[in-house]
Amino acid sequence: MIERCLQHAGNSVRIGITGVPGAGKSSFIESFGMYLIGNGHKLAVLAVDPSSGQSKGSILGDKTRMDKLSTHPEAFIRPSPAAGTLGGVARKTRETIILCEAAGFNTILVETVGVGQSETAVHSMVDFFLLLMLAGAGDEIQGIKRGIMEMADAIAITKADGTNKPAAENAKVLFQNTLHLFRPLPSGWKPEVLTCSARENTGITELWEKVRDYVLVTKDNGYFNERRKQQDVIRMYDTIMEYLSNSFYGNKDVKLLRPVLEKQLAEGRITSYKAAVRLIDKYLSRSK
Repeated sequence: MIERCLQHAGNSVRIGITGVPGAGKSSFIESFGMYLIGNGHKLAVLAVDPSSGQSKGSILGDKTRMDKLSTHPEAFIRPSPAAGTLGGVARKTRETIILCEAAGFNTILVETVGVGQSETAVHSMVDFFLLLMLAGAGDEIQGIKRGIMEMADAIAITKADGTNKPAAENAKVLFQNTLHLFRPLPSGWKPEVLTCSARENTGITELWEKVRDYVLVTKDNGYFNERRKQQDVIRMYDTIMEYLSNSFYGNKDVKLLRPVLEKQLAEGRITSYKAAVRLIDKYLSRSK
């Protein structure tokens, strides 16, 4: 099904959204999403939802927080449980993007569960990477990894309203000065810092204009299409890793040997390295 959808995919703008805890990602996405729909876009939101460590199920929190967006006929929201995947990124997110594009969604938002390893994975599957930051929460620069800031195509200071507005403006200057210290992006794009408020719906238009400017610049210099080609290569290797993992853990001999080696590990009769080698040897001997 994915293969047949590929020829109808690719005609969208893919935006990755991440941010520090408390930055209001869900509130921002609802405000941003409603603005896009109001301007004729068909929107898909792929949100990785915190999940139970016991049942591995999703609590569907994003749908409950995006009450207007989740019921709109031009929007599709898919919360996916984060358990069992690298940094909270759902394993099938890349394929879901293809399906959504084939279904006619021309704007895709991919929300990460938080600041961590998942950002690198999301960055490798989107066109534009947006980092949401919160002012007045201590030393903002120390509150997020430098590597994530270096990936950002734009930074938005959220909750820039009421008494928090001056702090948001100060944070904007601070982050803009910090961005000047980083090496230029390969896209040729210069990231900017903006302020916004989901509560007052301010700064949303300006953010979308930055996304549109980015798409125009990178399509003009060829980076946009080159990046999409790189993502196809990454998708190929992801598919290989998934196939090998499923093949390994689904192997009957491996399934039988695993509990034996786990018991020996618990009793201290074998090292984890030797146990791993024995499992791999068992798998390879069966695969020959």
